[in-house]
Amino acid sequence: MTLATVPPYDPDQITEKRGHAVVVGASMAGLLATRVLIDRFETVTLIEKDSLPDEAVLRPGIPQARHIHVMQKAGQVTLETLFPGYSDEVTEAGGLVLDLASDVKLYQVGDFLANGPTRIPQYTASRPVFEQVTQRRVAELDGVTIQDECHFRDYLVDDQGSTVEGVTVQTADGEREINAELVVDATGRTSRTPAWLENNGCPAPPHDEVSIDLAYSTVLLERPANDRRAFLVLPHAPRTRGAAVFPIENRRWLLTLGGMHGDHPPTDPEGFLEYAASLPVADISRLLDEHAVVSEDISYYPIPSSVRHRYEDLDQFPEGLVVIGDAIASFNPIYGQGMSVAALEAVQLHHTLTMDDHGDLAPRFFERAARVVDDAWSVAVGSDFQFSQTAGPKPFGTNLVNRYVARLHRKAHTDGSLADAFNRVIILETRPTSLFRPSVMWRVLKPGQ
Repeated sequence: MTLATVPPYDPDQITEKRGHAVVVGASMAGLLATRVLIDRFETVTLIEKDSLPDEAVLRPGIPQARHIHVMQKAGQVTLETLFPGYSDEVTEAGGLVLDLASDVKLYQVGDFLANGPTRIPQYTASRPVFEQVTQRRVAELDGVTIQDECHFRDYLVDDQGSTVEGVTVQTADGEREINAELVVDATGRTSRTPAWLENNGCPAPPHDEVSIDLAYSTVLLERPANDRRAFLVLPHAPRTRGAAVFPIENRRWLLTLGGMHGDHPPTDPEGFLEYAASLPVADISRLLDEHAVVSEDISYYPIPSSVRHRYEDLDQFPEGLVVIGDAIASFNPIYGQGMSVAALEAVQLHHTLTMDDHGDLAPRFFERAARVVDDAWSVAVGSDFQFSQTAGPKPFGTNLVNRYVARLHRKAHTDGSLADAFNRVIILETRPTSLFRPSVMWRVLKPGQ
């Protein structure tokens, strides 16, 4: 499901607030879960092991925050709905608004895609800016308490072991218990819930793992104030290398090099430049030649695999607990869909909470969340299977779809309408199936190129 198919957030659907909820992890998924929970619960406590200062800073718990994070349209529209004025606050914090249709140059299958016919606003900033603006808005909500430097230790369960009733945490003052009617696990890839389920006599969710052996290396570049250029060079078999450049706050560019299946970008300056020079476009090297690197070092982040925990397939799951965000599914971030998927999942959690009967809340939410993950997973994982080295469960029809999309990209070098159709899938506005509408298929399959 995408922005076009997830029912919109509607605060008037919930008329009664009662009880207390706990969210574990102040990731974007955790912050957004807190936002929708406060509509349903009198109080919500968000706990986070890192320190959470009032300014936009990098923190240990988000090692990927040094790299490019894109707020796709589905995420931006959802955040604006949850926090009116959010987009303006991002730009006030230094973020920019680009036109995805013309400002972002997307290279795929031998050339850049044509400019699209319709403007698509694209908000760009560093991950700490998106997170800090969201954190500030969450902290302002009546009934919300944020406890940082608070380490999750375990879930509290009832005597039968069938219901989660809170969490045990460790703070500087010692260990203590926090009781709650609902606990949300938003701890990302490091989630301990699958292992906890097995250790407590419940089946862990089946999971899909797709090996991609991807790594990123990123630097900050000086950027003239009026230079808003952005580039995205996607890997395409057999070329395993790619790059992305986006303008962010403080007159900087984030420039990321990435490589799949062990073809990782170096972290030494000379090797970094050589890797950039090996790309099929000269724009990335030119930026490095013409603008100073201002980061102290080259940040490196490996992503060995895409992982999806299929909680929706479980027949048994404790009451009083749900899992959200990367703790459900984390996949190749090449298309920048992670924050937007988390936002759509939060809206699905909202809709699940609007039902009068809160029994079996987790299974109903997992079913809704799975429909969000399905589309983003099919785009990212399907693209990964261009490469023969990719290993894991391959979605049905992937090879045929990849051949079709490659042809679409070639046609989109000169056809802005096809570029627009592809962009709207990437920003999670429309479903991947929209690329197979008759009007799109005719432009892709008609003779020529």
